[in-house]
Amino acid sequence: TTHSQLNEAELTSAGVSADFVRLSVGIEDIDDILWDLDQALSAATK
Repeated sequence: TTHSQLNEAELTSAGVSADFVRLSVGIEDIDDILWDLDQALSAATK
């Protein structure tokens, strides 16, 4: 990923913080994307 190559100062300058979640989506149906996100967030908070 591009941000893994940046140091802390560069990340801050780019407005990227440790609590950001980057999503890369293609041409999937929006309902599929939202369902996947809901499932992932539910699993992460258990």
